[in-house]
Amino acid sequence: MNNQASIERYRRHAAGYDASAQRTMPLRLRAVAGLRLQPGQVVLDVGAGTGLSYAPLLAAVGAAGRVLAFEQSPEMFALAAARVQQAGWTQVWHVNAAAETVQLPQPADAVLFNYVHDITRTPSAVANILRQLRPGARVAMAGMQFFPWWTGPLNLLPWLKNRPYNTRAAELWQPWCGVAAHCDSFVCERTQWGMGYIGHGVFRGLPAA
Repeated sequence: MNNQASIERYRRHAAGYDASAQRTMPLRLRAVAGLRLQPGQVVLDVGAGTGLSYAPLLAAVGAAGRVLAFEQSPEMFALAAARVQQAGWTQVWHVNAAAETVQLPQPADAVLFNYVHDITRTPSAVANILRQLRPGARVAMAGMQFFPWWTGPLNLLPWLKNRPYNTRAAELWQPWCGVAAHCDSFVCERTQWGMGYIGHGVFRGLPAA
């Protein structure tokens, strides 16, 4: 992942991110619901942005649970930190760090990949995240994808929508596959008239080194 290019892009979008993300909030909530979180569990929010997923994740894990999160954009993370401070959430552990190097304080029982295309298309980032999950962890993903190949020029639309945020906007064919390859019972459905997806599965563990 071209981390510096990604940081620069989100620097431009941070101030207006929450407003723009309202369009996909129903998909975010559907992905969270697909984690089937239980009270007391630990859930990881990958590339947490401004922390918009914190409230529904906290509601699902309850008072005995915990939300772990990371975000590499300093501007986005600052907004997430302000959100946590204002809400007084003591069950959130989050850090300004990149997906390839972040170290969690404990293994996670579930993981949310919500609109983090560059991360899911970077093998070293995926490996670092997955190795910090418990085997059997629930996995949920949501994001954009190309329309079916036969729609041809229509795929210019998802490419253009993805390009301002992601450095790997051309990799929208099955963008979930790097994560799904390590999951059992992974199912994926199209959303947004075919331009988006939501996927769920169960992490089975990484191959032995």
